[in-house]
Amino acid sequence: MTSETHDTNAAPADLSAAVKPARKRGLDWHLLGNAALDSLRKLDPRVEIKNPVMFVVWVGALLTLVLFIQAAAGKGEASPGFILAVSLWLWFTVIFANFAEAVAEGRGRAQAESLRKARKETVAKKLVEPRRDAASEPVSSSLLRKGDLTLVEAGEFIPADGEVVVGAASVDESAITGESAPVIRESGGDRSAVTGGTRVLSDWLIVRVTAEPGETFLDRMISMVEGAKRQKTPNEIALNILLAGLTIIFLIVVITLQPMSQFSVNAAGKGSVVSITILVALLVCLAPTTIGALLSAIGISGMNRLSRANVVAMSGRAVEAAGDVDVLLLDKTGTITLGNRQATEFIPARLVELEELADVAQLASLADETPEGRSVVVLAKKQYGLRGRDLAELGATFVPFTAQTRMSGVDLEGRHIRKGAADAVEAYVVNLGGSLPEEVRDAVEVVAKQGGTPLVVADGVRVLGVINLKDIVKGGIRERFHDLRRMGIKTVMITGDNPVTAASIAAEAGVDDFLAEATPEAKLALIRKYQGEGHLVAMTGDGTNDAPALAQADVAVAMNTGTQAAKEAGNMVDLDSNPTKLLEIVHIGKQTLMTRGSLTTFSIANDIAKYFAIIPAAFAATYPRLNALNVMHLTTPQSAILSAVIFNAVVIVFLIPLALRGVKYKPRPASVLLRNNLLIYGLGGLVVPFAGIKLIDLLLHALHLM
Repeated sequence: MTSETHDTNAAPADLSAAVKPARKRGLDWHLLGNAALDSLRKLDPRVEIKNPVMFVVWVGALLTLVLFIQAAAGKGEASPGFILAVSLWLWFTVIFANFAEAVAEGRGRAQAESLRKARKETVAKKLVEPRRDAASEPVSSSLLRKGDLTLVEAGEFIPADGEVVVGAASVDESAITGESAPVIRESGGDRSAVTGGTRVLSDWLIVRVTAEPGETFLDRMISMVEGAKRQKTPNEIALNILLAGLTIIFLIVVITLQPMSQFSVNAAGKGSVVSITILVALLVCLAPTTIGALLSAIGISGMNRLSRANVVAMSGRAVEAAGDVDVLLLDKTGTITLGNRQATEFIPARLVELEELADVAQLASLADETPEGRSVVVLAKKQYGLRGRDLAELGATFVPFTAQTRMSGVDLEGRHIRKGAADAVEAYVVNLGGSLPEEVRDAVEVVAKQGGTPLVVADGVRVLGVINLKDIVKGGIRERFHDLRRMGIKTVMITGDNPVTAASIAAEAGVDDFLAEATPEAKLALIRKYQGEGHLVAMTGDGTNDAPALAQADVAVAMNTGTQAAKEAGNMVDLDSNPTKLLEIVHIGKQTLMTRGSLTTFSIANDIAKYFAIIPAAFAATYPRLNALNVMHLTTPQSAILSAVIFNAVVIVFLIPLALRGVKYKPRPASVLLRNNLLIYGLGGLVVPFAGIKLIDLLLHALHLM
């Protein structure tokens, strides 16, 4: 019985599209509508109490609502209209804070819902032993357990996360990565992990299930992208405690002001006691309500930005740690270099023309489909205009590369052309009665010392020269490392190359240090060394041999194409399997920390402006000399208080897009970032409220509302 989906016409949804949605112009009104409803549902005190700052505002809004009812009955401490206005704007403050969090959560839930739709029930062929011809029974994929063996053949969907134990096949993973190109999955090595919901295109695989139902990679993705289930990070918890502490201090101060006002009025025999409504307004305006309202949305949005980068974080702690990382361990191949060696130079032997060497080297590479072989053909064409020829028309016989000969080439018209490792070609030439010229031997040594791979070209017994194959450093990578250095981040290249080759590539790429001939033990020891010196370390990996180092690193990004062991050891998985994504992850982490710091600075700074607005208005009747602090010349005490309360609510709305989008981050030294932060958000936090409160006061007066 073949494996099939219950909905045979339906293909799995594109998980990559769910995690990394296309950017749309305009607003998502459906999301905003749901967020508006959620913001009302969050008025439940059991929800509000999780945010101590906003819970104080919630209590104040409820208290002023009770005072309004009392005033409407003719027993109020102030006019019913004024108390109601204060109460309504306090409720709006709570609702706006809930709305910011709900919008951020809504984005995560939308992604999670798309992922849920991707889950398909499949009928799997469960095997009793790892042989294709072994007895099998059809079972639902939901009944598979860790350790079960299943056979998946061409055209069938892989029923669960697992590792290939037998076979090799081409697998369509576009549902996970968004990439249309299939990948090879095979037993052993670093390409054995498979994900449930992906489809086998050719051949067959025997897969051992590695996850219980509900614990699959897809389940973890759903859990992490759904903002409602996001756990707060340590720094966020610490900031919450600080904000709660400040709120408690302000609460104690405000509570003591009422008896002081009562005492002053009784002692002077004139004036009026400050009302509870005004004291509530004072508390709300002086407490750090702005950052308290936006803090959760900032954290959730950081997770969402990471999801849109096609990275699944296994914890919020990892995202936060990415912002504090100061040492990056980067694999050379695929991260710093292109990974495929390219022909960069022809070095001829004495009395051999460059064009002749290029022509023969191209002939030897025409049927070579490896990236190195194609690069030889391209280099000969670019330098000498030599166009590829049809080997069939030439009556040529291609000699493929083998691990035994370590050479490839072509035989035509009595000529035997070979290219390959220097010692292999030398042995071939010597066997024919020739020898390797001394200048060719010297060229081989020079290329090797420069970090390249020398290929010697021979036409029969005649050695023509050397091809310099070089692992090309990616364009722009040196500049990116320079930016990281400005940020105070040290870069370390990890490679299996010998020290001479590693030093050459490290110097060209501009990394700060390198580890050559790296072993799993050496990587682990290096990470522990940096951590012992107080550094936070990030690294990427895809193989089982990377698992110990990934488990030790503070930020560990496993490649989705890697082994199950690597994925389980890391705290992030890159669905694109792009090693350079680590640089983007660090950028997102730092942007999240900067956004939190910038809005905290703004929130605390704008309390000073509200102080000048509300203190004179609240206590001028008790302490007339406080009128000197009314530097904004607000119309009336009631207008001043209401203007401050309205600004306190409205500023949250204006800052929601910034909290969701994040503060723009540029790689600069910490001192420069701190200075800019203080100038923009510190000074801005002082100036903006003065202008905003004055404008609201003028509008209230012009509309005769106060």
